Amino acid sequence: MTGWPWAAEHPRVDVITSAANQGGAGGFALGMRRAMEAHRPDWLVVMDDDGRPEPGGLAAFHAMGQSGALAHWDAVAAAAHFRSGEICEMNRPSRNPFWSFGHFLSTARKGRDGFHIPRRAYEGGLSAIDVTSFVGFFISAAAVRRVGYPDPKLFIYGDDALYTLGLSAAGGRICFAADVRFEHDFSTFSNGDSGQRFRPLWKVYYHHRNLLLLYRQAAGWLFWPVLLLILPKWVLKVRHHPGVRRAYLRLTWLAVRDGLLRQGGRSHGEVLAEARE
Repeated sequence: MTGWPWAAEHPRVDVITSAANQGGAGGFALGMRRAMEAHRPDWLVVMDDDGRPEPGGLAAFHAMGQSGALAHWDAVAAAAHFRSGEICEMNRPSRNPFWSFGHFLSTARKGRDGFHIPRRAYEGGLSAIDVTSFVGFFISAAAVRRVGYPDPKLFIYGDDALYTLGLSAAGGRICFAADVRFEHDFSTFSNGDSGQRFRPLWKVYYHHRNLLLLYRQAAGWLFWPVLLLILPKWVLKVRHHPGVRRAYLRLTWLAVRDGLLRQGGRSHGEVLAEARE
């Protein structure tokens, strides 16, 4: 990252390293724990390595504190945009449709737009949400003490959604703040005529396994009929992976197996080996 050597030497920067690659989930857990134990903050902010606050983004959060708005919330989700300025769809916060009959009906009619916050919410103001990403996620120390830290065994994908859904289930109040803007330089999927393709391929495993864990936590007993809807879609995505289709199907099968059994012990080395064609 440009400028990182200088930043690492700054007296206010606390750099910690892990002996093993624990992915983003392990990094968030490690960093949040260090912040809580060594620095005793009132609030923490977490962000992916490809996410950063836009100019004025942090100032907008501080303004919420100065106005007293933060007193009503346990966590705040930033508005994530691509570098082009467009809304980053994968980071669009949502309400859990299974907790509200109205949201459930809206989801049945509109699909994704039925439970994610509307695009007009990005025009300004605050919106109550249940689930969000870690691309600009502010959480109070009191909330961290209530729900703990992200699960490092998730490695990547879904750790943020599972964590924030758990916070909401525990009574935590999360809001989306349109004026707290973050930039997400995201490149996992290659979009084109062939549709969505995972790059690198090993991400298939974590994406699908952790989504199953998320759907199960969100949907309760309705998880099983939801499963019948999503599995065929995942299998059909094999068409977007010419040349590595066997590896894609193998990773998807392992993800479904481990997700249904709620097993998180597969090492990253094993996942990398299964990704080889």
